[in-house]
Amino acid sequence: MDQPSTQAFLLALLTAGGGLTGYIRTGSVPSVAAGMTVGALYGLGGYRIRARQPYGVEAALLASVVLAGSSIPRAFKTQKPLPIGLSLVAAFGLYRFGTVWNAQAR
Repeated sequence: MDQPSTQAFLLALLTAGGGLTGYIRTGSVPSVAAGMTVGALYGLGGYRIRARQPYGVEAALLASVVLAGSSIPRAFKTQKPLPIGLSLVAAFGLYRFGTVWNAQAR
């Protein structure tokens, strides 16, 4: 699972599945919209990475930035497990895709 495309697809499933679960459990439309949007960005990034098309890593990195921007402040504010978990997912994506992007830029 050391391929960035596989990791992007896994994060796509996690975020989209989490958004869908949030909708099913609480009826939260923002949860499903955010989860599906971030999941689609991760999925697009994974697809483009696997197909060796440009901007795949950047799409996955953008998804991580969006997820981090929404979950990290909420994790500090509420101290609840869900935002903390989303923050960890975002941190992993930021590290992984940031590392790949940095290696490509050199």
